Amino acid sequence: MKTIGIIGGGQLGLMIAEQARELGVRTISLDPAPDAPAFRVCDEHIVAAYDDAGALEELCRRSDAVTYEFENVPGEILIPLCEKYNIPQGYKPLYDSQDRLREKTNARDHGLRTPGFAAVDDEASLRAAVKELGLPAVLKTRTLGYDGHGQLVLKTEADIERALPLLAVPCILEEFVRFDSEASIVMVADAEQVVSFPVGRNIHRDGILDLCIVPAEADPLVLERMKCASERFMRDCGYRGILAIEYFIKGDEFYFNEMAPRPHNSGHYTIEGSTTNQFRELVRYLVGEPLQEPRLVAPTVMKNILGQDLEAAEKVAAENRDGVYVHLYGKTESRPKRKMGHITFVGMDAGVYAGEWAERFVK
Repeated sequence: MKTIGIIGGGQLGLMIAEQARELGVRTISLDPAPDAPAFRVCDEHIVAAYDDAGALEELCRRSDAVTYEFENVPGEILIPLCEKYNIPQGYKPLYDSQDRLREKTNARDHGLRTPGFAAVDDEASLRAAVKELGLPAVLKTRTLGYDGHGQLVLKTEADIERALPLLAVPCILEEFVRFDSEASIVMVADAEQVVSFPVGRNIHRDGILDLCIVPAEADPLVLERMKCASERFMRDCGYRGILAIEYFIKGDEFYFNEMAPRPHNSGHYTIEGSTTNQFRELVRYLVGEPLQEPRLVAPTVMKNILGQDLEAAEKVAAENRDGVYVHLYGKTESRPKRKMGHITFVGMDAGVYAGEWAERFVK
């Protein structure tokens, strides 16, 4: 029986481990938190910091293949491990996604349309970038930002002044795209093929994903072009394993926003809403099994459950309704805006969700 090592023990590690178990694959997870959600399902676990080189090597030594559930694994530790152990995705997709300037440049260089952008390191370069790109614009830290953290929308001169403390670290200024909608695609690739899951429309609240609606409510021709461009990008970059890309859609154009070389929050709908799912196909890739092409089972809505919605989600779970699948991650501490679970509504569109379910959750 093969063993997959997972760097990270959060909800993504939990769902990787669940799918691995269904495929007869063992898992071992490393996480600094002794109560990490994935530990409940993994066959073994290691409690250690992500920058503990000895612990990471121990994880690799005890695994047939190793993956990661978040982007910010230190390169100076992971690169030597990639040379010594079987980490099939390698370090390149992590490296390309860990710095927003590098990420945007790489996307543009490989043929994806991006918003205008410029590197910003101090007030002078910020003002030069504003002059070039205009206002409004979005100032982001180049590293470590997620779920709306580390970014600020600049609309006025006063906003520029307020943004100066952000320049304590390297930043990037991006053109503000007045998009019609946001969308994402999840892909898994091996040496033979790239399989893509149906594109979802994403609705964010306070910078955090709230809903994913599948199929995305957009021009089917635009979605097909997005799928083809994304698969070509993944092949051209030489990426293997899993990759998610987020886009802005405006008219008949789509703009690269960001990517993640790991399972993606918007892809959680695939567990019940698709004939196979993002976690299962990642496991297949890691253990060398042929990938399966996914199909959408029915129109699906995925609702993220944050701390403020946990009680409502527990009530939904108790109702045990057909086509309503409640996933609670088992985190020991609940707080507002912390991801505590998700609910997948299979056979439902956005209109039905808005009319029958939205009122049950915190606005």
